[in-house]
Amino acid sequence: MHVTIKDVARKAGVGIGTVSRVFNRSPLVSQETQMRVLQAAQELGYHPDVSARRLVQGRTRIIAFIERHTPRHLYVDAFMSQVLLGVHTESREAGYHILLEPFSTTDVNGDNRLIQLIREKHADGIIISGPRIDDPIFSTLKDETLPVVLHGNYPGVALPSVDADNFHGAKLATQHLIQLGHTRIGMISNGPFEYTAAVARRDGYLAALEEADLPIDPAIILPGGFSPESGYQAMQVLLASDQRPSAVFVASDTVAVGAIKASRAAGVNLPGDIAIVGFDDIPWAAYLTPPLTTVRLPAQEIGRQAAKLLIQLIDGKSPKNTQKLLPTKLIVRGSSTPV
Repeated sequence: MHVTIKDVARKAGVGIGTVSRVFNRSPLVSQETQMRVLQAAQELGYHPDVSARRLVQGRTRIIAFIERHTPRHLYVDAFMSQVLLGVHTESREAGYHILLEPFSTTDVNGDNRLIQLIREKHADGIIISGPRIDDPIFSTLKDETLPVVLHGNYPGVALPSVDADNFHGAKLATQHLIQLGHTRIGMISNGPFEYTAAVARRDGYLAALEEADLPIDPAIILPGGFSPESGYQAMQVLLASDQRPSAVFVASDTVAVGAIKASRAAGVNLPGDIAIVGFDDIPWAAYLTPPLTTVRLPAQEIGRQAAKLLIQLIDGKSPKNTQKLLPTKLIVRGSSTPV
């Protein structure tokens, strides 16, 4: 027997319109009525026709989370998993599903698929994460009407955005090492310097050195690659330097895991020989050996705020603040000690 919306309405003792509003998550229906309708639907085994509802509403109830990196980066970067958790939590509470897709900026076919996703409206809105300075997709987005929120910062593009204060966080980390008496401080970035977050963190590091009148040596400023392997390789270069730094700011905890392993493999004592400060405060940063001093980003809150802002735009609202910059905090643990 095929159960219809009329059957649910009859069993719940309400009108068809009320049942429709319940399944469309309307705030106009009381909680008591919602529970009665949902219980009736469950007892009858009724499931809303999602395709039909999409045609009527013009909505998919889907948010696309687009990661502008390779698929591998998406799955090895522990920070991104926390951002995604925030997006998922906020979206689910609002009745949305998540479409997760990595589209590397170097993949031309990937960009074509992304443009197709936007123009065919397979989602009600998009969160774009991890922009590059030379990202070509933004020249296309300016002509599209689909709501877009940026996780990150892209100079010259007036898109709604949510990000952490990468510049200030990196400056805090470097100032902490300076206050401990370190004067030769290396840096390993979170990713290549084509990415806006990597540039902001490098600039914060440089600003701290300049304010302390410390020399800047490009030879000990190395790009990471979002992975522990990249941190391992960059740390090997720093350890082989004729004038090895006494401290290193690693602008990603995931990258710092590799840097710590490289130091141990070389017989370097941490933090006695080299102090290390990370960035992100991923869940297991406190459980490394030594426990990692790092800059805490509100990763889950970034995800929640990005999803919340996007849903407001999808609903046709006009949020007052569409450029959100969340604060960072230095968390001091055992990996950083005085010279």
